Amino acid sequence: MTTDFLIIGGGIAGVSAAARLSHLGRVTLLEAEDHLAHHASGRSAALFEPNYGLAPVVALSQASADHFHAAGVLSPRGLMLVAGAGEDAVFASEARALGLDEIAPADARAMVPLLSHALARAAHADHAWDIDTDRLIQSFLREAKGNGAEVLTRARVTALTRHGGVWRATTAAGDHHGRLLVNAAGAWVDEVARMAGVRPLGFTPLRRSMARIPAPAGHDPSRWPMLMGAGERWYAKPDAGALIVSPSEEDRSHPHDAWPDDLVLAEGLARYEAMVTAPVTRLLASWAGLRTFAPDRVLVIGPDPAEPSFFWLAGQGGYGFQTSAAASLLAADLLAGRPPELDAETTAALSPARLV
Repeated sequence: MTTDFLIIGGGIAGVSAAARLSHLGRVTLLEAEDHLAHHASGRSAALFEPNYGLAPVVALSQASADHFHAAGVLSPRGLMLVAGAGEDAVFASEARALGLDEIAPADARAMVPLLSHALARAAHADHAWDIDTDRLIQSFLREAKGNGAEVLTRARVTALTRHGGVWRATTAAGDHHGRLLVNAAGAWVDEVARMAGVRPLGFTPLRRSMARIPAPAGHDPSRWPMLMGAGERWYAKPDAGALIVSPSEEDRSHPHDAWPDDLVLAEGLARYEAMVTAPVTRLLASWAGLRTFAPDRVLVIGPDPAEPSFFWLAGQGGYGFQTSAAASLLAADLLAGRPPELDAETTAALSPARLV
């Protein structure tokens, strides 16, 4: 049977697109791994900060807020930017970009008692929330399946061909056919394009590592804001009674099941330790994910200029969850041929035509 929309990729991009497109026609989603959200979507910092990123990304994030609040997937967290001596310029620039208000170091330490006197400047705002990423994925998945979408795991695509206006995706479990192909394959989007005979757009997967550490003795971090070091050289976020700490690295990589680099992770933990009173004595776990960016670090949403039946939903970078509601709605608007809810300037800034 030929489906209307054949989606490759079962992360937040593909699953949210499946939900939206299930209102427009038959949907088949193909995910290579044993379960959905295995790669970047399963390794997210799970924060919704609507002012994070370049202007088109911010527009998508802000347009997603109502959906997230209505879905009940947000809980208060807050964000605090912290800087040491000599970091004034980058601190001021980032605080302004993120819409944070500067507070006295003493007030920052009162809010997060773990911070040491190495703290020279701090800025804070409440407009950052934890995202229940699993609940959001499951919400989109229920919507898609409720409308009859077929969602298949262990369905790695090994070949793509198009004949008579229909795409054929070859997997180990058999062939699947669709009139429109949606490329939501995360770090693999350029590989999918090559299989389809479509020109790759130059996406780059960048590795980011994380470590989960115990809460420092005598501290309850549950109400602390997320901490971000100036220059985005590290961050720390409360997580179920513990802390997630990341070196915030962006090391060029290739599409694969990523793992952390121990040296990079140690360097990031050292930058975190320089700003706090308690050393890191052990790790509870560590992992890494690939944040895949277009050359201009803006998402790519729209039909390929040379092959309109091939639709890009790619380059989510570190913004996949927080942009998902608006990004998937824009994809549905464009595929349905209806005027997008997003403004024309943002829609054009997200189009793959800009990269051709």
